[in-house]
Amino acid sequence: MKSKVVVEDTFVHSEETNLTVQKTSLFFTGDGFAAYDCKGQLVFRVDTYGPDSHDLGELVLMDATGRCLLTVRRKRPSLHNRWEGYLGEGEEGKQPIFSVRRSSIIGRSNVTVEVYSNPTEEYQIEGSFAQRNCTFFNADKVSVAEIRRKVDACAHVVFGKDVFSLSIKPGFDSAFAMGLVLVLDQIQADDFSDNRVDADPIISDDPNFSS
Repeated sequence: MKSKVVVEDTFVHSEETNLTVQKTSLFFTGDGFAAYDCKGQLVFRVDTYGPDSHDLGELVLMDATGRCLLTVRRKRPSLHNRWEGYLGEGEEGKQPIFSVRRSSIIGRSNVTVEVYSNPTEEYQIEGSFAQRNCTFFNADKVSVAEIRRKVDACAHVVFGKDVFSLSIKPGFDSAFAMGLVLVLDQIQADDFSDNRVDADPIISDDPNFSS
């Protein structure tokens, strides 16, 4: 797959990247994250504070040193259905680099991602983020990233949903993928606040997709 740099080429790798993503607080839906590589080294972090932090409609993705890589911001008014991403911290005076929108038809729901620098670059996210089981597909219906429940292979134990795996295929921007995780988490937080957690799971047309 041809390299797709959306946020930064530092985070585009020639081999598959496997991150362990952990909620940094277990008290509030939509709280912070830390992402670690296979060696246990911190790669990304997101800091939010308090039960109403997701209502601010803005989250900043940082690298291990605290450098701001990406800001994802809810587009208002959007009825919680549209988010946009900006390079660095904040969005004032900047043009968004991508958008994420959730659309629903009766009985099904999906998430569409558009990259503004390339009108033909579009992604679909299918599955259920609430169940930590979803796949990111490019326009050619090729998987570029996956979210799955984290399993301890030695103990054969499945971790809780606050710890999960993010696998990024070669050539796909892992910072971009992590930014999309933040948006998915906020969509789930909106569902939680509406008392309909995972009421509209993202459903795949792919017969090989497992839910």
